[in-house]
Formats: sequence, C-alpha cells, structure tokens
Amino acid sequence: MTKADLVAEVAAAAGLSKKDAEIAVDAAVAGIKKAIKKDKSFRYPGFGTFTLKQRKARMGINPQTKQKIKVKASRTVGFKPSQDFKGTL
Repeated sequence: MTKADLVAEVAAAAGLSKKDAEIAVDAAVAGIKKAIKKDKSFRYPGFGTFTLKQRKARMGINPQTKQKIKVKASRTVGFKPSQDFKGTL
C-alpha cells in the first residue's frame, strides 16, 4: 500500500476529500514520529507498538571488495504487532 492508497482509504472511510484526508494522514504520521522520538515508543491498541532501538557498532563486509568495514552505531524503529493483529494475519 502506498501513501496515496492510504489517503484514498481514509478519505472514503471518513467522508473527506483526498486533500483533507492527506492532511489528516500527514498529521497522524508526524504525531507518531514525535511520540517515538520523545517517549521512545508509540502504542496503538489492536495494532501494535513502535519502539526506538539502538544498534551497536559492528564490523561488516563490503560485498563487492570483501574488505572489512566498520558500521557505525545507529538508531532504528522496530514494530511488534499486537495479539489481535497477529490473529488476523
């Protein structure tokens, strides 16, 4: 599903124009990003939990040259689906 598909679904479900639905989707995503950054997690009941995770620095291998390289520590977001959501898959 693309953003355009999501906007179309929201517009149809809420009876909004696509422009208003896009504003709503963008606001929701911005709120989720802000919550993850501030609280290190975002929970949506019946869907799942997004959590901020730390990756440690490690040694990797360049697949083209087979040389070892250092991969810096980084942050990423993980997702764990709720039991309700898992049950529908």
